[in-house]
Amino acid sequence: MAFTPDILPILESDDEIASILSHAGTELPPLLPALAYALGDLSLLDKDLWLNPTKSLEEQGGWTLEEQNRCRDIALRAIQRLRKGEARTSAPTPEELRSIMSWACGTKLDGSYLEMLREELAPENIDLRAPDWSKDTLDPDRDFTVAIIGAGMSGILAAYRLKQAGVQFVIFEKNDAIGGTWLDNTYPGCRVDVSNHVYCYSFMQKHDWPHFHSTQEVLLEYFNDCADMFDIRDHIRFTTEVSSSVWDEDTGTWNLNLVSDDREEAFSCHSIISAVGQLNRPSFPDIAGRDSFDGPSWHSARWNHEAELEGKHVAVIGTGCSAVQFIPRVAEIAASTTVFQRTPNWLMPRPQYQKELPESLLWCFNHLPYYNNWFRLHLFWRSHEGLLPRLEVDPLWGDHGDNSVSASNHELGLMLRLYLQSEFSERPDLLEKVTPNYTTGAKRFVIDDGLWATTLQRPDVTLCTDSIASITTEGLITEDGTFYDVDAIIYGTGFKASEFLTPMKIVGKGGVSLHEQWDGDAQAYLGIVSPNFPNLFFLYGPNTNIVINGSIIYFSECEVHYVTRYIRHLLENKITALDVKPDVHDQYNIKIDEGNEKMAWGISTVNSWYKNTNGRVSQNWPFSLLEYWNQTQELNPDDYIELQ
Repeated sequence: MAFTPDILPILESDDEIASILSHAGTELPPLLPALAYALGDLSLLDKDLWLNPTKSLEEQGGWTLEEQNRCRDIALRAIQRLRKGEARTSAPTPEELRSIMSWACGTKLDGSYLEMLREELAPENIDLRAPDWSKDTLDPDRDFTVAIIGAGMSGILAAYRLKQAGVQFVIFEKNDAIGGTWLDNTYPGCRVDVSNHVYCYSFMQKHDWPHFHSTQEVLLEYFNDCADMFDIRDHIRFTTEVSSSVWDEDTGTWNLNLVSDDREEAFSCHSIISAVGQLNRPSFPDIAGRDSFDGPSWHSARWNHEAELEGKHVAVIGTGCSAVQFIPRVAEIAASTTVFQRTPNWLMPRPQYQKELPESLLWCFNHLPYYNNWFRLHLFWRSHEGLLPRLEVDPLWGDHGDNSVSASNHELGLMLRLYLQSEFSERPDLLEKVTPNYTTGAKRFVIDDGLWATTLQRPDVTLCTDSIASITTEGLITEDGTFYDVDAIIYGTGFKASEFLTPMKIVGKGGVSLHEQWDGDAQAYLGIVSPNFPNLFFLYGPNTNIVINGSIIYFSECEVHYVTRYIRHLLENKITALDVKPDVHDQYNIKIDEGNEKMAWGISTVNSWYKNTNGRVSQNWPFSLLEYWNQTQELNPDDYIELQ
């Protein structure tokens, strides 16, 4: 199952193909692996072109112009063979596939690293993460129902995996449609800041994204298409909210209270998967008089499409990722836009951020067998560690006057400052305001293609860095007493990320309340389970946010895989429920905390949604993607207490 259409015949001449390969938009490193795989000819993998992992983030894998041309020459001859109808006659052996993948990653792959990347590659679009078991063969007569809360990206994935395993489930969705964050966030300019070719399910790859980073509408369509192809829509109860869940120790079931259209009803199940995410409840700043404003005001995640901004004076509070996306659109139509900034962002330059896919790249997707899979692997390999090593704290690194935490972090900060200086070279007053004075990587990077600087330098846009003292019926007053008369206020102030699973009431063993147990500091083993709450799973739970090295969909796939192994263990061994041991849970979170303390976001004191009100980093995963993959591959029964 995949979105990839049939490969088109190659009708272009040699000169036309050469022109396509020479286009700057054609990604060269995936070419030779794709062609070697399609033709069954590993001699195409020129040893002199072995990729250098240290140059993975550079264009074209860091190849010199001479090396790029060498790749093009080899690729042209191979494409000529495809044009003649030549193709591999048998599936590659495991060793052949390992050799091709190793060349594609510039690393000799084996073990879990090889298997993780093979799953991301999904050769021939095979779903390698599908459950390898079925309830019908393990315990066909057992009554076992799973309640999934939320029909966003993770909820859809969990439903599909349970369906593949033959496990009964129902999805409760508070909205009237699926999509999660891509349904809620409809503000102008909304788009994903991860490359779309990795921001999709590994087993449902799609190559014909209109942009490198697609917009909200396109992503919402993708997840709706997935739900239809998975045939799970009939399992969803829309406009139904779970207000409470209580564990019944006598029956080994969860009793849910559902609220729908002002009606309440009870629902009993054997397991719950919470797929409500972290970034779904808008956060508003605590400003005196916030409710007194007479004009329209709203949060970016609840965009007011009825409000007329043409010719209006607009105030925007916040300059985070969402705000940086919608402020340029607001500024285009408003008479004036005043942006109130608390903390400047580190901008991560990405010239292709809003660009359409070039025709040359689309040609490769459409005409070269499985080029899209190898393109995805190349992106995943480039980003699976990404800038993460540059955010690690070097305990021997001294004070260099820029709050850097290591030599490589210092270097990254210099590069990003140079980018800011080039963008704001004609406005030194703005440059001072937009240059951070905190550690690079302590807050989430904001992807930029130059539009932010262009917007802030408009004559009708003002960047204010003074604190807001109060909001009145007609505008805002800053601490220095300046009054800003505005017609509308838009809050780009993020989400209550650390308030996991609120406002649901969840009661586990012995009447323990989940929120009382957490006491404002959410923790979970593997980010998935907590003691005293049997058969309750969190997707995108505590400490499963990735900062700069990949797609959250990868984490969801790992988490759901673990959940299916857990349920398999229950059915296979006739166990009612499992409860993670407190000491296992606690030791795991000690390791997580130690890891976060060694990262830029853990050592810095700058305000960040990565931290909860206790100052603990409750969001971020501080280790490699491979480590999380390893930890979620199999359930260790010794981690749990069996409940019968």
